[in-house]
Amino acid sequence: MAKKSRWRRIAKLGELSTKVSSSYLGQRVTGMFQGKDDRELSLRSTHLKNAERIVDTMSVLKGAAMKVGQSLAVMADSMDLPDEVSSILSKLNDQAQPVPFEEIEAVIRSQIDGEVDDIFAYIDPEPLGTASLAQAHAAQLKDGQWVVIKVLHDGVEYSVDTDLKALKSILLAGRFLQRSKEEIDLIFDEIRERLLEELDYRQEAKNLEEFHQFFQSIDGVQSPKPILSLCSDRILVMERLVGAPLETFYQNATPQAKQRAGDLLTAAFHEMLYVFRALHADPHGGNFLFKEDGSLALIDFGCVKRFSLDFLVDYGRLGNAIIDHEREETLRRACDMEMILNPNSALEDDFWDFLQIIAKPFRVGEYFVDGDTLMAEIRESSNQILKHKGIRAPRDIIFLHRSLMGTYSMLRKLGHRCNYEDIRRHYVLQAIDIQDGVVEDRGWDARG
Repeated sequence: MAKKSRWRRIAKLGELSTKVSSSYLGQRVTGMFQGKDDRELSLRSTHLKNAERIVDTMSVLKGAAMKVGQSLAVMADSMDLPDEVSSILSKLNDQAQPVPFEEIEAVIRSQIDGEVDDIFAYIDPEPLGTASLAQAHAAQLKDGQWVVIKVLHDGVEYSVDTDLKALKSILLAGRFLQRSKEEIDLIFDEIRERLLEELDYRQEAKNLEEFHQFFQSIDGVQSPKPILSLCSDRILVMERLVGAPLETFYQNATPQAKQRAGDLLTAAFHEMLYVFRALHADPHGGNFLFKEDGSLALIDFGCVKRFSLDFLVDYGRLGNAIIDHEREETLRRACDMEMILNPNSALEDDFWDFLQIIAKPFRVGEYFVDGDTLMAEIRESSNQILKHKGIRAPRDIIFLHRSLMGTYSMLRKLGHRCNYEDIRRHYVLQAIDIQDGVVEDRGWDARG
């Protein structure tokens, strides 16, 4: 990224920070002369205006800023963001204006070892998609194989720390975040780590290779195989898989195909989490391709969260205690996992009530997700427990629950029916057996 462009980006974020800070200063001064109700209305209005300012700026800057905004929108509940802010942030999508093909082609030529024309028979100048961090193009190799070339936007890696620091300062200055500084720092550190991984194309190529091999054991689920000899720091080349995005599949699929797609989504989530211990952490309809029979492909493995076996066994046993109505065991395990830092009776009561809502799909046998009110109930209850400063989400849970909620949203779209507890319990017990050496370990860190 040119130095001039970087300074322009910093200036834009500085201008946003000044506007947000000034608006809250003005609101506080005005609030001194208002009654309680008018003061609350004024604060909500200021939240709304500043959320719109943030989204407008991130949409212009794109790159890391937009990606951070999307992460914040997904994590709105755990960060205790006001409804006015999370509703505006949720409007951010991962679509950006296409980069001219001449620039894309120049990057490809600079990254390929050899002559591009000797390797590719054709590269489609029309992009398959343009996101905040990269642009993808279909291409055909000389041997006839169709592939996808994913090209990292120029200079985007240099904006990560600047964007994160600026956006965290803005949210803190605006009193958007009511959590402790330690917890906010933890959340932003986790976002930064995942974001830097998304910009590391050598790592993503490795992710693609690992997941491609792993999914070969799951009938009906696949992911693209990378062409490692053509991957570099700024481009990824992988086999092109065919299928429809979720919205198109949903509109045209039979009920049987939708049910199978939901079954495979559920299986893939649990296999990745409890067996492979490496989770596709950006699950939305655009990162999945669905075939007519309900089989599916996962694409885009830039954001992957890896887990230790010990954490997953602890997490699974906590889930068992919740589902089995074992309150004291649940609270003990929550303290051990540092979800509860400063226990007291009011906190424990609210936390337990919150868990009863989460447990609903796992206590009824077959659960039908279409049209349920679970997410609304979770959000309402989470607003209550987040008032307690002694509750926080451990770092490993942040992207785990992001993936879980993304998968749940797709299952809800598909109108899936399933006995989720039978599946969850099976994989938890299997993880315990892996820990005990009873079952073969196929986790990413056990494959050498």
